[in-house]
Amino acid sequence: MKSVLEVTLDEGALKDDPAGEPGRILRYWAGHVRHCPLRPGDRSDVYESGYRDVGERRVVDS
Repeated sequence: MKSVLEVTLDEGALKDDPAGEPGRILRYWAGHVRHCPLRPGDRSDVYESGYRDVGERRVVDS
């Protein structure tokens, strides 16, 4: 199985800070992933620092 983190880089805070904002998102999910069930079908919305939905984290079969 795979864990996929997908974000749109051309909107909101990601557009304004294309290097820093993805790093913030990755740090958040690195700490939060232990609280998520890691099985196919699991998914969560991904938000940038302005609390806008910019993507998703999901677990899929390989």
